[in-house]
Amino acid sequence: RKIHPIEIIEFPVLKINARTFQCESTFHTYVTPMRNPQLTKFCTNLTGITQDMVTDQPKLDEVLKNFHLWLTNEKLLDSNVKFIFVTCGDWDLYTMLPSQCSYFHLPRAEYFNRWINIKKSFNKAVGKYSHGGMMGMLNDLNIRHVGRHHSGIDDCKNIAEILKVLAERGYVFHENRKQ
Repeated sequence: RKIHPIEIIEFPVLKINARTFQCESTFHTYVTPMRNPQLTKFCTNLTGITQDMVTDQPKLDEVLKNFHLWLTNEKLLDSNVKFIFVTCGDWDLYTMLPSQCSYFHLPRAEYFNRWINIKKSFNKAVGKYSHGGMMGMLNDLNIRHVGRHHSGIDDCKNIAEILKVLAERGYVFHENRKQ
């Protein structure tokens, strides 16, 4: 059975220091789906997220408000501070978040409109496209995978390691995607 709309059930973000590439703070929450509150077996098998992990969690509108507060508390929205998201592909910020915000008539902050797609950065830094997405990049860079693939928070940690290794090799990151 096809689920429509596909909904965000995990919202993980790591604050990575652009000089040290160390994680300074974490925003992580599971999200109760608003339209289809019952997770499918496929979803649980893919992500490792079970029904009890999303039940009684905040809905996306509240998560977005909490995330904005976290950004504020972390001083990332101060006028003299620059930050950008790093994603593995464009799905999260080009497709998923905009479609959910549109479907549920939720405002989407301007800061979600620019990001670095680590796949494109990897391609420029290494000179080749890595087949296999994040797992392929980890393998190509000899980085040990941490956690469960498709767990949002674990994927964030692995993307951060890719970011760090590319930076250590001298790659300078630039925004390479925008809405």
